[in-house]
Amino acid sequence: MLIDGFASEGRDFRWTWSVALLLICSMLSSLVRAADADYRLGAGDLLRVNVFGSPELSGEVRISESGNITYPLIGQVQVAGKSPAQVEAQLVSQFTEGGYLRNPQVSVLVVEYRSQKVSVMGHVTKPGQYSLTTASRVLDVLAEAGGPINEEAADAATLMRKDGSKATIDLTALFSGDPAQNHVVTGGDTVYVPRAPQFYIYGEVQKPGMYKLERNMTVSRAISAGGGLTRRGSEGRVVIKRKDKNGKEQHYSARGSDVLSADDVVMVKEGLF
Repeated sequence: MLIDGFASEGRDFRWTWSVALLLICSMLSSLVRAADADYRLGAGDLLRVNVFGSPELSGEVRISESGNITYPLIGQVQVAGKSPAQVEAQLVSQFTEGGYLRNPQVSVLVVEYRSQKVSVMGHVTKPGQYSLTTASRVLDVLAEAGGPINEEAADAATLMRKDGSKATIDLTALFSGDPAQNHVVTGGDTVYVPRAPQFYIYGEVQKPGMYKLERNMTVSRAISAGGGLTRRGSEGRVVIKRKDKNGKEQHYSARGSDVLSADDVVMVKEGLF
């Protein structure tokens, strides 16, 4: 009886997993089609067209440089700039109006996305061109490029549109979930992540050198970035060397809460006692 019980449980388990896998496959298919629905086709994209009940009319076809596909019975079809769903409706219409098929059922899926490319440049892990496979946003293409390089990247990037317009992206807000910073990107756009401003710290710190200037960075945080004070160092004896608008160097006594500017030089002196 126990064996029969285990066998029954095993069958139930396999049935449950089979149903789960079918549901997962269905969900993935829906996600693919939802992504395709937002995509606008262009030259070089490869499509898979299925005409149900007519395997001889089904197959893969690549969009030409002129934005057309050549299809059996109906000839050239202009598809560039249209969504897969629009092409489906167009093929149904032409098959029907030409008298080739009655009530045809047509599906169009994008197999290879080649036409829409976005450049991600500057201080990211993998700068280069990336193909858009769906309606994408800044966060999507930054992820494709491996994200900004923490030690180098500024906290603001620039989105340069194909038409020449620009938008500034607050990366800190973007990565904190601000949807206003997550602009839609389209083919021909460029996302540029510049180098962050720098500051230099020397004197009585453990690791003097050049460091990334973070937003609203204070003297205390700068000292921490430099490895902290030496045994002789004093946060109460810090001097900032900063150039004024005329390029002349000025010296300022600084407190721990003072905020640094780009290219500041922070000198940490020995304590008096």
